[in-house]
Amino acid sequence: MMASSRKEGVVSVPIGIELLPTVECINRNKAYKLFIMVSTFLCYSSYHLSRKPISVVKNVLHHNSSNSSGWAPFDEPDYKTLLGSLDYAFLFTYAVGMFLSGHVAERVNLRYFLSCGMLLSGILTAAFGFGYFFNIHSLTYYIFVQIFCGLFQASGWPSVVTYMGNWFGKGNRGLIMGIWNSHTSVGNILGSVIAGEFVETNWGWSFVAPGIIIGAMGIFAFLFMIHRPEFVQCTPPEHAEKSQNKYIQSSETEPLVETEEISSGKAISFFEALKIPGVVEFSLCLFFAKLISYTFLYWLPNFIKNKTHLNAQRAANLSTFFDTGGIIGGICAGFLSDKTKSSGIICMIMSAFAAPLLYIYNAYGAVNYTWNIVLLIICGVFVNGPYALITTAVSADLGTHQCLEGNTQAIATVTSIIDGTGSMGAALGPLLTGILSQRNWNYVFYMLIAADAFAFLLLIRVSLKEIIVAKRKWTQR
Repeated sequence: MMASSRKEGVVSVPIGIELLPTVECINRNKAYKLFIMVSTFLCYSSYHLSRKPISVVKNVLHHNSSNSSGWAPFDEPDYKTLLGSLDYAFLFTYAVGMFLSGHVAERVNLRYFLSCGMLLSGILTAAFGFGYFFNIHSLTYYIFVQIFCGLFQASGWPSVVTYMGNWFGKGNRGLIMGIWNSHTSVGNILGSVIAGEFVETNWGWSFVAPGIIIGAMGIFAFLFMIHRPEFVQCTPPEHAEKSQNKYIQSSETEPLVETEEISSGKAISFFEALKIPGVVEFSLCLFFAKLISYTFLYWLPNFIKNKTHLNAQRAANLSTFFDTGGIIGGICAGFLSDKTKSSGIICMIMSAFAAPLLYIYNAYGAVNYTWNIVLLIICGVFVNGPYALITTAVSADLGTHQCLEGNTQAIATVTSIIDGTGSMGAALGPLLTGILSQRNWNYVFYMLIAADAFAFLLLIRVSLKEIIVAKRKWTQR
């Protein structure tokens, strides 16, 4: 076993780990798990950190005041449509790349895949900022940068979720993933703050600085990230018990869907992944959840600036409170999911609260600064809670479903399907926002409320099954 693991480890153990001194006085499994959790957290935080600058810089690419003409070609009357096209160029290729990246990630060295994706994402993020330094005013240039940046950014999510799925079992996965998934909001907050520091004086650095950070994290990933526990003689987690029957079972061993078992230890196809119960429902739900979340990600600073007349830096800083709420929402959703074993119900309840909160924020968010902060935090909790739960714990659970017989090779494919579908919504939301906001911001919020209603409806079937399982468990006590 040792020789076999070592032979595989020749190409799988990073050089940085090989050079680190061995410490015998610590629990090896726990130490490596903590290391992987922190490392993937930092890696994906840097992905979101590098995505955030465009939402901050929008406020200076086109100035509403007469003191500045903005930055051509975004100084035209239809600037919101042009800025929306930048978002769409990035997010559409990101969504397409997401469907492909899960398939690729299961078939190549995951460490190389992640580190190369991060390095190329860093170069392309910085390339957008080079437009400022080299006085580039071509819309085609910025569109092409966004297209390729979106493609390489798709390398991140399937990779880090696969790392976590390979190292952590199902015990308390919701809470662990809820805490871990705060990397999304932490990255957004850091991206807003860093971009905000330069936006009024030299917006090129708003992109170059995050590009350097994600590139540096890519080098770190190449040197230190360990794909599987067995590569460093650690114990792999237990993902699922093998079942002799041909029923996919719930966590309470209640047969839900009859299907064929998928062979263990092999990468699975796109259509095999779609057969896993819950993949289709949660994928479509995430389409609408990410539509809402990414509309806030790309347009919230601009909305705040238009509603409150704060400058670009203060609007960027105020927008971070939405992500603060997102951290709280993700952790709460994960904790409740662990306690109830009912991810669908948790997502459905949070979606039910999100719709009226979106209406309230649009109507009263600009009353005063304090009220804006409070509503942003509360909206962040209920908008990002379902999004965080579906993209982490739900994806990892479905990727290690009992029908897979412990085959963790499926995690990247399942994750890419769920997040790829969600990313199509993420591409659509900011694009429609650029068009609708030219008429009235109220139309944008009507769109977000409608999307939230669809997310709610899509989870009814899953939630009903979870209620049936919960009732049977209760009657058996």
